[in-house]
Amino acid sequence: MHATRSRIAAFARSPFGSALLGGLVVGVLGWIAIGAGWVASDDDSGSTVATAPLAAAASDSDGGGPTVNEIYRKDGPGVVLVESTRAPQSSPLEPFGQPGGGGGTATGSGFVIDEDGHIVTNAHVVDGAESVEVTLGEDGESFDADVVGTDPSTDIAVLDVDAPGDQLHPLSLGDSADVQVGDPVVAIGNPFGLDRTVTAGIVSALQREIRSPNGFTIRDAIQTDAPINPGNSGGPLLDAAGRVIGVNSQIEASGGNGNVGIGFAVPIDTTREVAQQLIEDGEVQHAFLGVSGTDVTPEIADVLNLDNDEGALVQSVVPDSPADKAGIEAGDAQATIGGQQLNAGGDVIVEADGKAVTDMSDVIAAVDSKHPGDKLELTVVRGGDQRTVSVTLGDRPAEATRPG
Repeated sequence: MHATRSRIAAFARSPFGSALLGGLVVGVLGWIAIGAGWVASDDDSGSTVATAPLAAAASDSDGGGPTVNEIYRKDGPGVVLVESTRAPQSSPLEPFGQPGGGGGTATGSGFVIDEDGHIVTNAHVVDGAESVEVTLGEDGESFDADVVGTDPSTDIAVLDVDAPGDQLHPLSLGDSADVQVGDPVVAIGNPFGLDRTVTAGIVSALQREIRSPNGFTIRDAIQTDAPINPGNSGGPLLDAAGRVIGVNSQIEASGGNGNVGIGFAVPIDTTREVAQQLIEDGEVQHAFLGVSGTDVTPEIADVLNLDNDEGALVQSVVPDSPADKAGIEAGDAQATIGGQQLNAGGDVIVEADGKAVTDMSDVIAAVDSKHPGDKLELTVVRGGDQRTVSVTLGDRPAEATRPG
């Protein structure tokens, strides 16, 4: 009997913005975190279905494209079942601070990306795995898989299987930058271990920010209402032409493990770049700034008497981080605005490399476009004084440091 418990993390932007603790963002305010990943089994009487966040993507349908059935028949053979086994752990904490320590089996999805046997899935599906097995093709043959590399910051992992060529059915990758709200999408995966289940919906929103397993933010996530559930994690989100535009990663859940029509996918443009680096180098490097911040709104600017009614208000600075070394400062005064507590009196970032910063997402994008060791010019305002500082970005740490 399967004991199923999902720790599903959804990270929605609040009107007060988000926090940058590395290249990507971690929410300071208004985020829901129930992490995703492993489910421990108390004994060896059975396995557990472990999942996490889930999502979907979009299409450029012109009304004359293939049907869902046709997409399923074409792409279904390229979707795989991923089963990860973990030995009992000595640590008293599971990912995201949940009590645990037992072993178990994580069940998720993945998809073939080339004829060399490389498979993309979510990092949280194989996190801590002692062994990984994938089931390929319509015949359901299973193969041992090697973990080529994982990137917790984007929740992407690449596996490698030594399987016959006729068992490998690579999926075509689309362009998530072309996705539009309202585009039809199809999700294929293994919800609750039910192999190669297909569901359909639309893209319900774009440019969402979701929280990664190591606490940073994955930006430009695709929101969908296509039904996805625990076990869809790592599976493809397909557009109306059957091209992958996202990797199902998270769901918003008000209670329990079920889908409530709000899912999120890591965009394929991000996935493609990360997968390539993992295949070539076995790891991915991300630039690190080391601040948390919140969006400046006219209301915040008015209450805090700021000179700018847009920008990114620094809320905290990680000690000895690149931002700290460059002299960027957070305020130490407390203010409550709209029920949210803010640190007032710190720097407001108004430009990054000469481009106007309207909110934290602009700072995130600027850092994401860089590599460790690159310089980032930030223009900041505090107390009516404006200055420009040059920050040498560092390597992102293994986990985000939460403001506090």
